[in-house]
Amino acid sequence: MIKSIPRIMLAPMQGVLDPFMRKLLTAYNDYDLCVSEFVRVVDQRLPKKTFYRLAPELLQGGLTDSGTPIRVQLLGQYPQWLAENAQLAIELGSYGIDFNCGCPSKTVNGSHGGAALLKDPELIYCATKAIREAVPKAQPVSVKMRLGWDCASQCFEIADAIQQAGADEITVHGRTKQDGYRAERINWQAIGQIQQRLNIPVIANGEILDFNSAQKCREITACCGLMIGRGALNTPNLSKVIKYNVAKMAWSEVLQLLYEYVNMPNERDSGFYHVARIKQWLHYLDKAYPEAVDLFQIVKTEHSYDGVKAHIEKAVGRNEKTNFQ
Repeated sequence: MIKSIPRIMLAPMQGVLDPFMRKLLTAYNDYDLCVSEFVRVVDQRLPKKTFYRLAPELLQGGLTDSGTPIRVQLLGQYPQWLAENAQLAIELGSYGIDFNCGCPSKTVNGSHGGAALLKDPELIYCATKAIREAVPKAQPVSVKMRLGWDCASQCFEIADAIQQAGADEITVHGRTKQDGYRAERINWQAIGQIQQRLNIPVIANGEILDFNSAQKCREITACCGLMIGRGALNTPNLSKVIKYNVAKMAWSEVLQLLYEYVNMPNERDSGFYHVARIKQWLHYLDKAYPEAVDLFQIVKTEHSYDGVKAHIEKAVGRNEKTNFQ
């Protein structure tokens, strides 16, 4: 029996799902929400320009060009400053606040942020509670967590702490920090057990790559929604694939997306942004499109923006010529 998917969210992926990629993917999908890359909070109230740089959607009512709401994600360990910056993000137009307790980056964890907080459920409770008390009740507060640091033995304690602190929903990535992104370590069963235990909605995240995996995840977890990250980069129309059981986007359409992406203006680009990001995206695309492997081989040694752009334009032209014939 096909299970309906109540909500699908575009995940925060630092250094990958930036404003340009969010703009592109939300235009070709049906996401209910997208979450920003994390805003790092230390010991001060950040200037507005920091929020506008990481989430420029705030300058247009908190929506992407296609109308998908943006939720600002905060990363940090000090409850007072997380609360003050959460309040500011809401004032600037964020659709709620997300608190990062799951980022596995060594750099982030080394400064006691992200998944490092999983070692201290009490601190997660205090930080979440401070954010909740600083944000109007009408604005949702969500927390993104993993199952634990090196094992899942504390996952219920962590989830309970988040609920008791007043969070409105929780996104659970079904692996520990030490699991990284290894496919064989995904544990949807644990997400389901957390959902059974809590009274707030649980969003499942991890290894949701196509219609079948989304259905299986929903069946196992009985979750209230799905959050997709890497899968959204592998298959650019994944939310529609999952929601409506349609075919993945054709390679010719993917080429058009690459062309659109490489032509997006970026006033802060020093000349390397599109070069790096196109190569990065092709690495994700090759999981679903063999053609991406060939295109990467063509652009991998190219270091100039003009060169990468020319290769993408040639690929689009070759594809159009082939289809015409």
